[in-house]
Amino acid sequence: MVKICCIGAGYVGGPTMAVIALKCPSIEVAVVDISVSRITAWNSDQLPIYEPGLDDVVKQCRGKNLFFSTDVEKHVFEADIVFVSVNTPTKTQGLGAGKAADLTYWESAARMIADVSKSDKIVVEKSTVPVKTAEAIEKILTHNSKGIKFQILSNPEFLAEGTAIKDLFNPDRVLIGGRETPEGFKAVQALKSIYAHWVPEERILTTNLWSAELSKLAANAFLAQRISSVNAMSALCEATGANVQQVAYSVGTDSRIGPKFLNASVGFGGSCFQKDILNLVYICECNGLPEVAEYWKQVIKINDYQKSRFVNRVVASMFNTVSNKKIAILGFAFKKDTGDTRETPAIDVCQGLLGDKANLSIFDPQVTEDQIQRDLSMNKFDWDHPIHLQPTSPTTVKKVSVVWDAYEATKDAHGICILTEWDEFKNLDYQRIYENMQKPAFVFDGRNIVDADKLREIGFIVYSIGKPLDAWLKDMPAVA
Repeated sequence: MVKICCIGAGYVGGPTMAVIALKCPSIEVAVVDISVSRITAWNSDQLPIYEPGLDDVVKQCRGKNLFFSTDVEKHVFEADIVFVSVNTPTKTQGLGAGKAADLTYWESAARMIADVSKSDKIVVEKSTVPVKTAEAIEKILTHNSKGIKFQILSNPEFLAEGTAIKDLFNPDRVLIGGRETPEGFKAVQALKSIYAHWVPEERILTTNLWSAELSKLAANAFLAQRISSVNAMSALCEATGANVQQVAYSVGTDSRIGPKFLNASVGFGGSCFQKDILNLVYICECNGLPEVAEYWKQVIKINDYQKSRFVNRVVASMFNTVSNKKIAILGFAFKKDTGDTRETPAIDVCQGLLGDKANLSIFDPQVTEDQIQRDLSMNKFDWDHPIHLQPTSPTTVKKVSVVWDAYEATKDAHGICILTEWDEFKNLDYQRIYENMQKPAFVFDGRNIVDADKLREIGFIVYSIGKPLDAWLKDMPAVA
C-alpha cells in the first residue's frame, strides 16, 4: 500500500489530502501538524476550515484511509511520498523584509524529513514557494541524507477558496515539475499516477522544477492584475459617469480576454495574491530586473489605492467625519463561501474607519469575533505565521462590536459598508434596515451586489464601486 504523508493541515493540505484519500481508496493518507488544536478539530465534527463539500469528503474517508495526527515523525518515517504544505510567510525583518518569503518552516520540515527517513522518498512542494526553493530543499536533504535518495517535485496548488472541493474534483490542470533526470521523470510519473485516478491525463501537465514553481506565482500575479485593472477602470468610470459593470461585460465578451476576474470591488484579498506578487517582485529585484519588479508592484499599489479610495468615499459622503458614528460592516471574509480572513480588504477598510474614530458593528456569517478582533489588532504579515506564534488573546479593539445578525449590525447605524459578496446580503429586507437606521442612511457597496436603484427608492444614499454617482456624492467629493 502506497503511503502519503502531508505536513501541514491548513487550507491546502487538509482538503487536497481528503480528496486524494476519497479518489484513491488503496492509498493511505496521513495529514500531520504540530498544532494539537488544529488536528483535534480535523478529527471532530467541527472542522477547522469552512469549505462547501469538505465535511462530506472527510467523513467518508476519516478513519479508513485518511488520518489526522500530531505524530509528525512517525508518519513521515512511514511515507513513500511526503507533501510539504507549511506556511511560507512574508519576511517581516532582515534581508527582503516585506517582500521575500520566509522559508524557516520549510527548512525545518526538510531537516526533519532527512532526520527521520530510513527509505527513499519523494518530497512534494505543495505550498507556494519562491523559484529555486526546490534547489535549497534538495541541498538540505542531500547533505543530510545518510545515503537515502530524495526526489523533489513541485506540485503547486491552484485552489480557489469557496470552491476548493469542486476545483479538486475537476481541476483546470494539475501541474507537476521535476528534475529532468531518469530519477526525476520516475518520481513525476509516480505522482502523476495518483492524480490519474480521477484527472484526465491531458490535464496533468509536467514541466521542469523551476517552471512549475514560477507558474504558480505567475498565475496568481496575472489574476490579481486583472482585478487591479478593472478596479483602476472603476475609478475612471465614477469620474466620467460610465458604469464599470457595463464596461467589464463589454470587454469580457472579447474571446481573447474572457469574462472572469473582471468584477470591480473594494480590492482583492486572500492568502496568495499579495504575498505571491511581493515574492515575484523580490525575485525580479534579486535577478537584476527592476523594471519588471516595478510593473508587478503597481498591481498591489492599485489594490491599496482602491481600499483607501473606498474609505475616503465613506468619510467624505458623511460630512467629512465618521467620528462616533455607527458604521455597519457586512462581511469580513475576503470572499463569500469561506471563513478565511487572510489579507481581506475588510481589515484595511475597518482600520481606515477606526482611524477616523468610527464605531464599527461587524457581521459575517462565517467569521468569529475572536478572529475579527485578532485581525484588527495584528501587525501586517503576522497572520501567516503558525497560530501559536500569533497573539493569543487579541487586544479588543474598543470601538468594534461583532454581532451575529445583519439587522443587529445595521440598527441605529449611519452607514453600511458591504465588504464580502455573501449571497444573503442580496436578500436582506432593506426597507426594515432603512427604518431602523439614522438618516440620511448610506449604503457603500464594495462588491456591487445590491440593486442600487431599489435602495434609492427606499431612501438610501448609495455608493456602488465604478457606477455613476448619486448627486449627493458628487456634491461631497472624496479627497484622496
